[in-house]
Amino acid sequence: MAQRKRKGIAVLGSTGSIGQSTLKVVERYPERFRMVALAGGWNVELMAEQVLQFRPLLATMSTPEGAEELRQKVRGKVHLDFGYGDEGLRAVATHPEADMVVSALVGAAGLLPTMAAIRGQKDVALANKETMVMAGKIVSQEARSKGVRILPVDSEHSAIFQSLQGHRKEDVRRIILTASGGAFLGLPVERLEEVTPEQALVHPNWKMGQKVTVDSASLMNKALEVIEARWLFDIPASRIQVHIHPQSIVHSMVEYVDGSVIAQMGIPDMQVPIAYALSYPERLKIGLPSLDLVNTGPLTFMAPDPERFPALRLAYQVLEAGGTLPAVLNAANEEAVLAFLKREIRFTRIVDLVRKVVESLPAGDAEDLEAVLEADRMAREAVRNFIRSDRMV
Repeated sequence: MAQRKRKGIAVLGSTGSIGQSTLKVVERYPERFRMVALAGGWNVELMAEQVLQFRPLLATMSTPEGAEELRQKVRGKVHLDFGYGDEGLRAVATHPEADMVVSALVGAAGLLPTMAAIRGQKDVALANKETMVMAGKIVSQEARSKGVRILPVDSEHSAIFQSLQGHRKEDVRRIILTASGGAFLGLPVERLEEVTPEQALVHPNWKMGQKVTVDSASLMNKALEVIEARWLFDIPASRIQVHIHPQSIVHSMVEYVDGSVIAQMGIPDMQVPIAYALSYPERLKIGLPSLDLVNTGPLTFMAPDPERFPALRLAYQVLEAGGTLPAVLNAANEEAVLAFLKREIRFTRIVDLVRKVVESLPAGDAEDLEAVLEADRMAREAVRNFIRSDRMV
């Protein structure tokens, strides 16, 4: 029997939470996967550990100083190439030995390297939702033209992807994204003005990065996921709904025209959707405990409160307007979340700022990446200007 060829994996964002979970899956199946390229951020210590364990052919860091520090830490122990910055990300995304690229960068920084991977005819395991939010139409068209598969890694979109398997797309009535509700679901709305970054970063169910955890508390993560789902599954926004599901057991659902609802359920661990994307259409044993529905307790669902979660309505408005406004919404949110984490604004000001920026900028034509990136730049500048204006009042 012929030996299975190991799939070459490149990871954009290997030192982040998704990247680390990806490496756990790869570590468990060395006979199936080999790590060929890693792109990290600022954590040189962790990247050095990853390099020494997985021995990739290329490793890159955010800065030249970080790349040099990494080189010194692993000197004489492994032989590989080093890179940094945008060029490093592109090199990882297009590495000739990579069969699949895991796009796990945070924010708009993931767009260009993900597009580079697609243009390099690499399958993409997509955890960087901002790529589809900013340029969903462009990315989808490019993937089709290159014959590339985009396999979702976000737990919600993976759940939809899994729930669509074996069914006809024309039979779909709606898709239902579930949301935990984040750190402040049970907090009275009037107290949201007082919450701190430390409180926002305590997610009840998932271990995620700072930006995503804050987005979960504002439900902006679900707003972005609605936009992502529209492009990933080619489903109009009118057929995408959101349910609050505090237990994070049902990861999302698809309802069909006959009333049947197919849901994907499981414990909240990102190794599950990562492993499915890496091994699709096969499934891997990854050593996680079984879902114990008997002792989990009741599973509850509720409609999002528009007063508590105004970000969701804004997402549908942006999708309807189209053009570059989804990129504007994403960039404005990134800047506003950063300002909140730096204690420059209150939590409730995040979505207020995003709305203000969306309403102040035109819905430009989003036919190329240059227009999308210019909208991104303008939105960030607008947020900073609004924050400066607030301080002067």
